[in-house]
Amino acid sequence: MMNTQVLLKRRPQGAPVAEDFEAVDNAMPQINEGQALIKNQYISMDAGFRNWMDEGAGDDVLPAMALGEPVMGLTVGEVQESRHPTLKAGDLVMGRLAWERYSIASDDFLVVLETHEQNVPTHYHLGILGDTGMSAYFGLTDIGQPAANETVLISAAGGAVGYVAGQIAKIMGAARVVGLTSSDAKGERLKAELGYDDFINYRQPNLEAAFQSACPEGIDVYFDNVGGPILETVLNHINVAARIPFCGAVADYSNPRPVGPPNLFQIVTNSVRLQGFMTHLQVSRYPEARAQLMTWLNQGQLSSVTQEYAGVSQCGTAFADLFAGKNFGKTIVAVDH
Repeated sequence: MMNTQVLLKRRPQGAPVAEDFEAVDNAMPQINEGQALIKNQYISMDAGFRNWMDEGAGDDVLPAMALGEPVMGLTVGEVQESRHPTLKAGDLVMGRLAWERYSIASDDFLVVLETHEQNVPTHYHLGILGDTGMSAYFGLTDIGQPAANETVLISAAGGAVGYVAGQIAKIMGAARVVGLTSSDAKGERLKAELGYDDFINYRQPNLEAAFQSACPEGIDVYFDNVGGPILETVLNHINVAARIPFCGAVADYSNPRPVGPPNLFQIVTNSVRLQGFMTHLQVSRYPEARAQLMTWLNQGQLSSVTQEYAGVSQCGTAFADLFAGKNFGKTIVAVDH
């Protein structure tokens, strides 16, 4: 039996393309004492991992990815064999492993899913009940805190975090929820499927007019997943005492020289709260968040949307499609399909 792996073939120059990655078949890994063999079922595609593909890009979260080695990513899978004291064969686990069919792991970055957490599709634990769902939940409940008379704007609204954030904003009672997206087709899906009130196609020529039309009362909460130049336009329409949960900067991940907006002083003059956050610092609160998200799912207030690619060899294409704007909802790869 062989282990299919997707390697970092070359370092992306700007936005990743499928040719930056290479699928290969290697010998099955052998486990040592203190390790377990995981058969991955689904692999999560997360744009933020682009940060660690550059030379010397390592930090306190992850080391820089090495050329010729499997690409790191989040997976959910089943323990096949174990020489670990707490992991046992049959355990369903989620964690930071790699783009491959089989992974060797300790429990350093693994979470064992409890029985009551397995009564949903497995891939939910990489999406709406995983880190992307946690990002939407904590970003809005802790920082955004939309009120009943307020307008919420979500960037990358059709992405893995954005599509959940928009729904949560509605559940929390926001008067108006608007999505920033890359096409009219995506925007219409936001309205038809996810309850958004309006959308702004950021590729249209008159962006200021589009903001005025979609957010006539200004912006009270801006859930930012992209950073980049669009923040300048947002700040021109920001209200006093607005909140900006800063979740990601996909516009800058592939830019070697990111440029910040020139009107940052609007944050001062309007007493805006802009706060970045990382969900792994809230891991002790994951049960609370999952319980609430599950309640909303069971009540029909929250929907899960996934875009699935078939086979581990498709990881490179799936990842590149995130940066080409070809995704809607949570992008996952089904390893054995």
